[in-house]
Amino acid sequence: MNIFFEKINFDSSAIPNSQNNPYTLLIMLLVFSIIFYFIILRPQQKRANAHKKLMLSLSNGDEVLTSSGFIGYILKITSSDYVVLKLNENNSVLIKKDFITSILPKGTIKLIK
Repeated sequence: MNIFFEKINFDSSAIPNSQNNPYTLLIMLLVFSIIFYFIILRPQQKRANAHKKLMLSLSNGDEVLTSSGFIGYILKITSSDYVVLKLNENNSVLIKKDFITSILPKGTIKLIK
C-alpha cells in the first residue's frame, strides 16, 4: 500500500514550469463556437426556414397533417394566421397555422379511409 502512495505523491518541483500561450483559450473558444454553430444553430435555422416556406405555400383545399396528428382539408385561411381545417363531413376545427407540419399529397385522406 505504501508503494501506491509513494507513486502518487510525486515531487511537483520536478515538473518544469511551462507558460501557456494566452491565445490557446481564445482558439479553443473559437473552435467550440464554430462546432456549436454547425451542429446546433445551423440545422435549427434550416428547419425554421423550411417551415416558413411551408406556411407561405398553404392554400385552400390542401390536405395537411397537424402536429397533434389531425389530417384534414384546409377550408379557409384567415388573415390572423389561423386555418379552418375540415376533418370529415361533419367536423371542422380552427387551428393556428403554425401547427401544420406538412402538406400531404392529394388523395391521401381517401386512401387512409
